[in-house]
Amino acid sequence: MEFNSLYYPYASRRMVVYGARGMVATSHPLAAQAGLEVLQKGGNAVDAAVATAAALTVVEPTSNGIGGDAFTLVWNQGRLYGLNSSGPAPMALSADKLREAGHPAVPRFGWAPVTVPGVPAAWAELSRRFGRVNLTTALDSAIALARDGHPVSPVTSHFWHKAAQMYARELHGEEFSYWFDTFAPGGVAPTVGELWKSPAHAATLKAIADSQGQDFYQGDLADRIVRFAASTGGYMSKQDLAAFTPQWVEPVSIRYRGYDVWEIPPNGQGIVALMALQILQGFEFVEKDNVETYHRQLEAMKLAFADGRQYITDARNMSVKMEDLLSPSYAALRRQRIGERAGEPASGRPPEGGTVYLATADGEGNMVSYIQSNYMGFGSGLVVPGTGISLQNRGYTFSLNPSDVNVLAPGKRTYHTIIPGFLSQGNQPVGPFGVMGGYMQPQGHVQVVMNLVDFHLNPQAALDAPRWQWLEGRRVSVERQFPEHIAQSLAARGHQLEVANDSGGFGRGQVICRLPSGVLAGATEPRTDGTVAVW
Repeated sequence: MEFNSLYYPYASRRMVVYGARGMVATSHPLAAQAGLEVLQKGGNAVDAAVATAAALTVVEPTSNGIGGDAFTLVWNQGRLYGLNSSGPAPMALSADKLREAGHPAVPRFGWAPVTVPGVPAAWAELSRRFGRVNLTTALDSAIALARDGHPVSPVTSHFWHKAAQMYARELHGEEFSYWFDTFAPGGVAPTVGELWKSPAHAATLKAIADSQGQDFYQGDLADRIVRFAASTGGYMSKQDLAAFTPQWVEPVSIRYRGYDVWEIPPNGQGIVALMALQILQGFEFVEKDNVETYHRQLEAMKLAFADGRQYITDARNMSVKMEDLLSPSYAALRRQRIGERAGEPASGRPPEGGTVYLATADGEGNMVSYIQSNYMGFGSGLVVPGTGISLQNRGYTFSLNPSDVNVLAPGKRTYHTIIPGFLSQGNQPVGPFGVMGGYMQPQGHVQVVMNLVDFHLNPQAALDAPRWQWLEGRRVSVERQFPEHIAQSLAARGHQLEVANDSGGFGRGQVICRLPSGVLAGATEPRTDGTVAVW
C-alpha cells in the first residue's frame, strides 16, 4: 500500500510509527508494552496479541474484561484464519422466560443479558494453535499489572467515573455490590494517575494461565461463577461453561478497488461494513472532502445496517445466505435506493457499546487483528466475588420478539457488534485494522478503509480524519472538527446533523500496514490513550 499524503489538514500531532521486527498498537500504552515485551522474549505476533489483550482487561476495565467475548483474525504462513470466541445464552434462559417475568426487552443489567464469556478460551486457543511461548509467559505482564497496580490513564478514568455515577443511580441489589467493592470502593472511581490494583484479578489471570484456560470453564473459577449465579437469581450453569469452545471460522471478504477487505462472518456485524463497501464500490469518489462522498457513505451505511438488523444472528439461524447479502448484484439493487436526499431505511436505533481493539505484527510475517469486549462499558454490573471477573451483558442485543431472527433462545449466539478487520492485496497481507465502539464499528471500518484505499491517506491520517456516525433515521452525529461547509451541504440534503460535545462515541482504532519493503507502519487514535510499541 502506498500513501500519497504525509499530512492531513485535521491530523493530530501523532505521526506514523515505523518498525521492522515487531509492532503492537492498542488503546493503552501499558498494554502495548506488555505485548512488545513478549515479542522481545521470543514470542510471535499471536503471543503479543494475547499478552496485550490480557493486560487490557486490567488497565482498561471500562471497556473489556475476563468475562467478555473476543474475535480474532490471524495471518499466518500465507493465509488468514478467523476465531469466533463469542459465547451463547445459557440453556436455562429463553425469551419466553423473560417475557413471563414481565420484561418487554432484555434488561441491560443483571443476569438476564449475561452470556457465556469467550475471552479466556480465546487466549488459550490462540496460544495453543499459533503461539510460541506458553500462556503463563504471555499473561505475566497482565498479572503483574493487576497485582502491583498501575496508574489510571486519562480516557479510562473519564469513562470509569461516568460508569460509577451511572451505576450508583441504576444498580440496586446485593448482586451488584461486588462491582462497587471491586471498581469503586465507597462509590468513588480512581482518578487520573491514581495507582489502582486488583489482587483478585491477578489471581484469576494466574489460574487461567496455569490451566490453559480450563479453570474458568471447568475448575474453581467456574464453580465460583455458578455459585454466584445460583445465589443471586442467575441462569448460568456449570454445563454452560464446560460446553463452550471457540470456533475457527472462514473469514469473509469482498474485493474493494483491488484490495480484499476481510471480516469475521456472522454472528458478528462485520458483513455490515462489507455490504456498505460493496454498495459504495459502484461510485467514483473524486475527493474525500466532498458532500457527495459523505452523502453516499451515509446512505450506503444506512442500507447495510437495515439489512444487518434484519438478517444477522447466530449463523445457524440466519434466514438468508451471507453470500447473497454480499453479492454485487444485490449491492447494485441497494445502490439504486441512494438519491440526492437523505433517506430513512427501516432500522432500529443502534445503542452504544464498549470495546478494546489491538493489532500486532512480527518480523516473520505474522499479523493479528484482535477485539474483545464486555459490551456497554463494564457490562452487566455483575462481578463474581473475589475474582475480579466483570461479566458481559452481550445478551442485551437479543430480541424477545418471537418473529425476530435474533430472538433469544437457549444456547444461541446473539448479533455481535465487535469486529476485527484485515486488508490484503494479491494474496499478500497489508495488515490489521479496527475501530471499537458498538455500532460505530462498521461505520469506522468503512471510513478507515476508504481513507486508506480511496484517498491514500497514511495510517495515522486515516485514523485522525474527522468522523461521522449515523444514529437513526436521518440523524447523523459529527465530530467538532468535521468540515463546516460539508456539514451545511449535508443538512441541505436533508441530513439532521448534530455536533458531538466530545469524540467518545466515534470509536478508537488502530492500524498496522506492512509496506512492500517489509517495514511495518502503525498508528493509533488521538481519541484514546493509545500508543504504538515498536521493535
